[in-house]
Amino acid sequence: MSWDPNVYNKFKSERSAPFYDLLSLVKIKPGMQVIDLGCGTGELTRKLADCLQDATILGIDSSPEMLNDSKEFSNNRVNFQCRSIEEQLKLAAKWDLVFSNAAIQWVDNHETLLPKIISTLKPGGQLVIQLPAQHHNISNQLLNELADEEPFSITLHNQKKVSPVLDTSVYAQLLFENGSKDMTVYEKIYPLILKDSTALFDWVSGTALLPYVEKLEKEAREGFISEYKRRLEKKFNKSPVFYPFKRIIIEASFE
Repeated sequence: MSWDPNVYNKFKSERSAPFYDLLSLVKIKPGMQVIDLGCGTGELTRKLADCLQDATILGIDSSPEMLNDSKEFSNNRVNFQCRSIEEQLKLAAKWDLVFSNAAIQWVDNHETLLPKIISTLKPGGQLVIQLPAQHHNISNQLLNELADEEPFSITLHNQKKVSPVLDTSVYAQLLFENGSKDMTVYEKIYPLILKDSTALFDWVSGTALLPYVEKLEKEAREGFISEYKRRLEKKFNKSPVFYPFKRIIIEASFE
């Protein structure tokens, strides 16, 4: 996908709020080797490094556009590389902390993905992850419903974006089966207070909408966007709009 940092950062404060919940769960140790999976612009990766004393951190992201802004957040302890999560997991590197804020929802097959991520931890390592609960969020549900309907189902060749996100109980089970007996797993609502449904569309356009519109030609894309806006307006017809955005927080330690 082609990411636009300007669109993504339009709601920077709202998107960064879960980061601080993740940060509160990190167990700080001296000399940590840390990786941030899906680091985006790198701004939050740098904040993580500032809180981890003498840790060295690698931020990886598959989007060159997002990483264009990462240079200002680099220093002798923080580096960035353009690489997908899947590519990173094929490497032999091991980490004291694997951190990821709103990225692994773009990777399929979480039943196999999570064990692969865990396998990159050193003994005593920690996993700290946040991801949108896409299957529980209304904006994602409306997108899926629209993609299932003609003419869009035909144009998209029935290739709608099926969320790989699992229920919290399944994540907890996967953590246990892969060696963790000390974990925190929960779903939390992060309220979005927006001017109107148009502002909600702007929020979705920076992330969840991208996989759909990129598969559509101009006329179909415009039709899809127009109908999606109409459905958002019908569902969220009050001003301001209150949107209960649901996210999953995962933290686990491994001996």
